[in-house]
Amino acid sequence: MDGHSTQHYLARMTQASKDDTDTAADLTWRLLDAMLAEAPFSGWSRSGLRRATRDAGLSEGEALIAAPRGVIDLLDAWHVQADTAMVAAVQDAAGQKIRVRATLAVRTRLEAIAAHKEAARRAAITLALPGNAPEAVKMGWRTADLAWRAMGDTATDFNWYTKRTILAGVFTTTFAFWLQDDSTDHADTWAFLDRRIENVMQFEKVKAKVNEMRAKLPDPVGLLTALRYGRQPRP
Repeated sequence: MDGHSTQHYLARMTQASKDDTDTAADLTWRLLDAMLAEAPFSGWSRSGLRRATRDAGLSEGEALIAAPRGVIDLLDAWHVQADTAMVAAVQDAAGQKIRVRATLAVRTRLEAIAAHKEAARRAAITLALPGNAPEAVKMGWRTADLAWRAMGDTATDFNWYTKRTILAGVFTTTFAFWLQDDSTDHADTWAFLDRRIENVMQFEKVKAKVNEMRAKLPDPVGLLTALRYGRQPRP
């Protein structure tokens, strides 16, 4: 997600949080609420969407306005809600160490959907379908990008991709663990998350040392050129 796309998404998040009735956004949230109640029984399916439409008191036309692509748009809207909570929590923790804020980002996002854990389990199944995989990747990448931006990341080089790929992996594996976790208050999940974050921090330390070592190595092209033409290589 580039800077322009992220700004557009953040603007959408802000607009989506407003309590404006008789708008497309309001219809989306009404339908999403009904779908979250229905999904544990029917999954994120067309039949479940029809029942949710009825339970939300919407017409078929209003449901189409609320979610033109059906359940995918509702899943995306649910991601908007969770991302909103995540960004707010991370920004409130400004000044804390990256480790703390990265942990907070993942934990807050899971806590934002915890009231609908079975719906989340069904959502994971739906997004794992081959036709929905691109949407799942886009949502996951967007979440990782928003988390890093909330942490104040301004990287524009290859680290931009590395950081987001790593954090997306932490999100994914912790989410999978959380779905199977029946410990009190998900204590096992938070311990698992701490271990994953620790692994990431160790990787960052190793990467920093490798980069430092590389900076001290002689330029291989210059060295070979010097040897080829009999010149002394630069120190």
